[in-house]
Amino acid sequence: MCWIALDDNPDDNITLPQHSSGKMTLDQLAYQSTQKDYDNAIKYYTEALELNPANAIYFSNRSLAYLRTECYGYALADATKCLEIDKNYIKGYYRRATSNMALGKFKAALKDYETVVRVRPNDKDAKMKYQECNKIVKQKAFERAIASDEMKKSVVDSLDIENMMIEDEYTGPKLEEGKVTMRFMKEMMECFKDQKKLHRKCAYQILIQVKELLSKLPSLVEITLKETEKITICGDTHGQFYDLLNIFELNGLPSETNPYLFNGDFVDRGSFSLEVILTLFGFKLLLPDSFYLLRGNHETDNMNQMYGFEGEVKAKYTTQMFTLFSEVFQWLPLAQCINGKVLVMHGGLFSEDGVMLDDLRKIDRNRQPPDSGPMCDLLWSDPQPQNGRSVSKRGVSCQFGPDVTERFLDQNKLDYIVRSHEVKAEGYEVTHSGKCITVFSAPNYCDQMANKGAYIHLRGSDLKPEFHQFTAVPHPNVKPMAYANSLMQMGMM
Repeated sequence: MCWIALDDNPDDNITLPQHSSGKMTLDQLAYQSTQKDYDNAIKYYTEALELNPANAIYFSNRSLAYLRTECYGYALADATKCLEIDKNYIKGYYRRATSNMALGKFKAALKDYETVVRVRPNDKDAKMKYQECNKIVKQKAFERAIASDEMKKSVVDSLDIENMMIEDEYTGPKLEEGKVTMRFMKEMMECFKDQKKLHRKCAYQILIQVKELLSKLPSLVEITLKETEKITICGDTHGQFYDLLNIFELNGLPSETNPYLFNGDFVDRGSFSLEVILTLFGFKLLLPDSFYLLRGNHETDNMNQMYGFEGEVKAKYTTQMFTLFSEVFQWLPLAQCINGKVLVMHGGLFSEDGVMLDDLRKIDRNRQPPDSGPMCDLLWSDPQPQNGRSVSKRGVSCQFGPDVTERFLDQNKLDYIVRSHEVKAEGYEVTHSGKCITVFSAPNYCDQMANKGAYIHLRGSDLKPEFHQFTAVPHPNVKPMAYANSLMQMGMM
């Protein structure tokens, strides 16, 4: 075998195996290297490891490929195995630190960065990453230290909305007598399209009202579609505001006769997350019984800190407003059942058998997600083609097979599940013999995946999914992850 580099950065170098059999030519590998085909890199390194399972470099390089494809659990396992084989291989510490950072395990990441800096005291890149990680660990410790044992007061209690002035020079949209109207929604979307800001008083009004509305909803929302009705289900939008506008252009604005369900991950990565979430919250207030929102794994503090939403809110408004967003996110429902036959959730099914719909109704969701259990699984799990369950590629929750899906559906008298959570080349994917559907609505994800987006129509008459695909539209020159944690911006991922 010969090897070629896939990345020019020596600190992020990855190589692909070149088979001497001639089945894969050097030109083909070179092409793949320029395309950054990490899925094939994983395939080739897996083959190489079958031949040489004690090669630390192979594990380290496959770890990076897993990082690039956001399989953080697998990346962590490979980096750890690399260091078990060769504790002096410094890139293994880089990879393991990166994996732990992506999983929100900041203390573990800091320990590995300390090792790198100790061995390479003149490595500026390692030093910057160590300092940034150390800052996050100290910030977390400070937050824990000042946390009161008493029930934390809401940001709402400290706001004086009535006396919050709207300056004369502000010419943007305003709520009408404190209420969201369709005219306000259209003006707000146009305002955002022109890259203008909504006045902070209006943003706070939306957040306070939507928090009150969401807090009255159950963790499992149950709706019935009449035979003549349909609903549109959208997957992840991830701060891609201009693609959200395109969905409404293609499929019509939300209304009582054109209901929508958005299945989580509204924010992070895309740099117009505020515009997306305020639009979605506005429609929820306008159409409380025809516009539905479910929580995703990115409607959480750890994800928002790493992937941009916290930074974006602080840049465009204030830290106080981000704290209020965090409070609101905790009240988002976790799942939705349509006509007693279709269950929708962001992630997927459960780490253990026997979970019933009534268990979902009983979840106390007003919190940050736990590391395990049904709430965690609803936000984080993924399907797999083989039967049974396996360790999650993400390092959180599990992967579940078609037999797990079949048992769950039978026990709960359901037909199939709809979930999101994973980018798909065609915008959707049907697996588990048609009983597990994935829908993803952020086309050309992060401006680099070249995937289509999709949404689903479900009609009350037969509940048969109809898939509609669309492609990305242009957006202003603000790159994805522009507000992300500085470690992410340093090229960690």
